[in-house]
Amino acid sequence: MALAPPCLNAQPVAAHKTQNVIIVMIDGMRWQEVFRGADPKLLKTVGPDSLPNGKERAEAAEKAYGRATSAEARAALMPFLWGEVAAHGQLFGNRDLGSDSHVTNGFNFSYPGYSETLVGWGDPRVNSNDNVPNPNVTVFEWLNQKPEFHGRVAAFGAWETFDFVFNRQRSGLVTNSSYDVFTGMPESPELALLNRLKKETVHIWPDEIFDPPMFYTTLEYVKYAKPRVLFVGLGETDEWAHAGSYAEYLAAANRSDAYIAALWKLMQSMPEYKDKTTLVALPDHGRGEGPQWTDHGQKIPESMQTWMAWIGPDTAGLGERKNARPVTESEVAATLAALLGEDYHSAVPKSAAPIADVLVK
Repeated sequence: MALAPPCLNAQPVAAHKTQNVIIVMIDGMRWQEVFRGADPKLLKTVGPDSLPNGKERAEAAEKAYGRATSAEARAALMPFLWGEVAAHGQLFGNRDLGSDSHVTNGFNFSYPGYSETLVGWGDPRVNSNDNVPNPNVTVFEWLNQKPEFHGRVAAFGAWETFDFVFNRQRSGLVTNSSYDVFTGMPESPELALLNRLKKETVHIWPDEIFDPPMFYTTLEYVKYAKPRVLFVGLGETDEWAHAGSYAEYLAAANRSDAYIAALWKLMQSMPEYKDKTTLVALPDHGRGEGPQWTDHGQKIPESMQTWMAWIGPDTAGLGERKNARPVTESEVAATLAALLGEDYHSAVPKSAAPIADVLVK
């Protein structure tokens, strides 16, 4: 069997079509479901007693996502990834095919994972999920300091700690997280309703809102401000996994895929974005296997395992990668900058170099 071209580090390419970059992170979404679809054994689990109608939820999930083969199951769960990205972009992280994607920070949980991805290396000082301002400058903040990107960089997330990951106070970035109403644009009727929902929705998780109000706020901002660099942080996958509800974890993963599709469709309908936007989707960490699927962290080595999906005008349509060089979350920051023609890796030597294969059409 012929090996796929090696995935090598590379400096930014001079000729690039990408003028905008979007990163969507799906908190704690396992590579197993992305590449294998719903796990037949876990589909039988009914979830926690605190969540009513567990049996009915499990039966509905099995009907929606259970299939005879893994190829059918993954397409049912994440149709955009397997319909659009697999056809026109690249997916890394299927260990069944010799493709590895992972975090390098050693902690295998959220804040260290987000920081590694956005800064370009795993800083041992970033070792908790506490609301502590990130001591490091993210690639978002770095780009926002450049005249051509200043004021065109934004981050939206369901988790309140994103304000600290991006160090909003220091960076001055447009950010909106958790239950906070958004005031960064004139209040349209749509935004007014979304802000009202944020105020009135039930706080199941005190630091994290359900994904829909945050996501649709993001869409309103895209239509209004047309940012060139955008972060979207979806959180329900991780919350439902920790709760032990495989059915709701799958439902959240399916919604995440639909949200990526909706964002991509919107952008391809806008001249500012059409055929000049690159999107990457990935998690901040993985999870354990079998009974440990609900958890992650240093004591669960498998939770360092991640995946990533790239699509855009400068990325070759190699589809699902096989026998490829491992990629790491630390390489994402420099890759995003390189797609925009910027050399983050040289400016920030601690960061990992960009991923060559997603920079060359």
